[in-house]
Amino acid sequence: MIHNDKELKASQQRITYLQNLLLQLRVKATPEEFSLMSTGYRAEILKMQDEVLEYLTRHSCEPIPTKGTSTEIAGTSNNRN
Repeated sequence: MIHNDKELKASQQRITYLQNLLLQLRVKATPEEFSLMSTGYRAEILKMQDEVLEYLTRHSCEPIPTKGTSTEIAGTSNNRN
């Protein structure tokens, strides 16, 4: 999850880096190697692009969502004894 503009910039740079790796692999790897290697890079790029869009479409005054819902968090804290 992206929390600020600095993390946004880093994610965008990483996406570009992975895209450039795929660009090189398209030419240098065998079709079999490319098929195996590109799947992981593609999944990572898609995940990071989703995070970028989530950050960019959240207004700056909105709080950053937590990983669990408030009910899940409350339920977890009630189980501590």
